[in-house]
Amino acid sequence: MRIIAHVDMDAFYASVEARHNPALRDRPVVVGADPKDGRGRGVVEAASYAARRYGIRSAMPISRAWKLAEAARRRGEPAVAFVHGNRKLYVEVSERVMAILASAGDAFEEASIDEAYVDFSSLGDFEAACERANALKREIAEREGLTCSVGLGPNKLVAKIASDFKKPDGLTLVRPEDVQAFLDPLGIRVIPGIGPKTEAELNARGIRIVRDLRALERGQLAEWFGRWGEDLHAKARGLSDSPVSNEWEPKSVGEQETFEVNTLDAAFITERVRALAGEVFARVGRQGFRAFRTVTVTVRFAHFRTVTRAHTTREAMTSEAALAAAAVELLQPFLDQRENPRGTKIRLIGVRAEKLLR
Repeated sequence: MRIIAHVDMDAFYASVEARHNPALRDRPVVVGADPKDGRGRGVVEAASYAARRYGIRSAMPISRAWKLAEAARRRGEPAVAFVHGNRKLYVEVSERVMAILASAGDAFEEASIDEAYVDFSSLGDFEAACERANALKREIAEREGLTCSVGLGPNKLVAKIASDFKKPDGLTLVRPEDVQAFLDPLGIRVIPGIGPKTEAELNARGIRIVRDLRALERGQLAEWFGRWGEDLHAKARGLSDSPVSNEWEPKSVGEQETFEVNTLDAAFITERVRALAGEVFARVGRQGFRAFRTVTVTVRFAHFRTVTRAHTTREAMTSEAALAAAAVELLQPFLDQRENPRGTKIRLIGVRAEKLLR
């Protein structure tokens, strides 16, 4: 019998900030760009649960978050603390949390900076797995002062959905015989891979909850979505045989930056591209890669049109200088008539290293 846990840290960035800054502990916290009294650029990276009660969510424009925070303040609610992110701190805390989880089961898989899977199958039953999960929650709370939510199920799919069921600081157990009853009444967005676009498409066909999705034939879903439709057919039934394994490797490493003010200042944009290339190269090294063969640049204009350009070399690139030079070369046409004939100002740039090599 497989027993899989999905451990999801609660509002990780915001919780880490509050843990390390006592002045933030009793306040709603938003991590992201400077809101500049509603004129700021960029997005919300994370929001504490207190801030979420104001309607603030990750990936929301920071200007919108500020307006929601101000509306709450005028209602007499606690003021929101806007904090610029500290990626280095989050990585350090994550590494310590992952070390706790890595030794807790038969296998371990880090899914992201704030979530992981642990295989508890050798424990033999779900009662023992619940005890182990609660012990892990206590250890993380004692060592790091942070809470997490855990989902326990017969596979990674069910465990991941379950971990989001009772947040924050929750523990949700879904036994094999209860999987369908657990999934059926949930909205289809709980199924990994179903985003806003697919949800809208399915809603238009009268499919709103997992039970509706499960009622469809495999062939119908395949006709609508191709091979992914067959995958949806299995997921609606809570079926997944994906192993817990940390052998997965990232296919690319990238960073991006939204400018405070739209600009076409060539010197400034070039300098920022070089800075992003430096951050990307450092991350490539930290993740154990020695080289890469593809460099990709993303440019988002003021009117939100987004364009990417990539260059792949025969010989592997092994230096920050090579990455920066390739990125700047890809960027240059966006600063003149070649890719930007109307001289539209630029809102965002991104640099990514792909085809990574050990």
